[in-house]
Amino acid sequence: MPARLPTRTLTTQAGRTLDFRAFGFGAAPIGNMNRVLSEAEAEATVRQAWTLGLRYFDTAPLYGHGLSEQRVGAALRAEPRDAFLLSTKVGRLLEPCAPGEEDSGIYRKVPHVRIAYDYSYDGVMRSYASSLKRLGLDRVDILYVHDIDAMTHGSREAAEARTRELIDQGGWRALDELRASGDVAAIGAGVNEWEPCARLLDLADPDLFLLAGRYTLLEQEALSTLLPACARRGVGVVIGGPFNSGVLATGPVPGAIYNYAPAPQAVLRRTAEIETVCARHGVKLAQAALAFPLGHPSVVSVIPGGQTPDQVAQNLTLLNAPIPDTLWADLKAAGLVRPDAPTPEAN
Repeated sequence: MPARLPTRTLTTQAGRTLDFRAFGFGAAPIGNMNRVLSEAEAEATVRQAWTLGLRYFDTAPLYGHGLSEQRVGAALRAEPRDAFLLSTKVGRLLEPCAPGEEDSGIYRKVPHVRIAYDYSYDGVMRSYASSLKRLGLDRVDILYVHDIDAMTHGSREAAEARTRELIDQGGWRALDELRASGDVAAIGAGVNEWEPCARLLDLADPDLFLLAGRYTLLEQEALSTLLPACARRGVGVVIGGPFNSGVLATGPVPGAIYNYAPAPQAVLRRTAEIETVCARHGVKLAQAALAFPLGHPSVVSVIPGGQTPDQVAQNLTLLNAPIPDTLWADLKAAGLVRPDAPTPEAN
């Protein structure tokens, strides 16, 4: 039986209306993130998301060097196209290479392609066309510029250079043309830092951002910067990485991951403090981590992803479990959540 998920509506710069369900599916893990999945495993995971009522799916060429897009498309192709929202990303082209030259990072057993960054007009259009081919679908609803951030490119200066490439060499113009023609409904950026999003608000007219790991129980700097600007402009925010790559799901256990690397001691200590407060209220740490971002009015969906049907079901169960208002009050009183953070209403 599909779950009843709250719907959050976003009106784009072009006046289109997109209805997001508060819980979506982030498809990076099914690109063989850290372990190899069979095609059957990947399809079963996406199908579970569909069966449980999820209707927003996010993918990208990076995720498994095309595997994620192929698997999402294969799983959703039989469903009515107007029944779901789909996003993918531009900025990376997948170029054929010899076996062993893939530089696949956290993805395992990927196709023999390597990444070439290209944020120009031609690069964006080529990326979009290639994604449609891998997906096997006639359109995507949302195109994000992917990873114009310092984490990816090595420095704030390098990130700014990529942003200037996007603006000066026509990449954003390509996105705007696709939006104006109706080929896509919305455009924005998908990044691991809030700074590139704030920069794009100065330079362009995005509809929404996919912000990964930067508005969570552990991190709320975006409350002083990006999120108020989004609220003023009517720009939506999708929250990826609500577990900060793992530590807010596993807790401060040995080997816990934060930002795709072993969690520093300061992060482990703060996570332990948050978990202790949650436990006093009978709330699981992962449950609070999923719910927290949805308290902000600009957030339209949270997309934790998953590699197995059970993980998808478990996340949805956590999201639907009740959380008392007193938990958020106690986290704020302990200095573990910012006092100005909007929090979800008790469910």
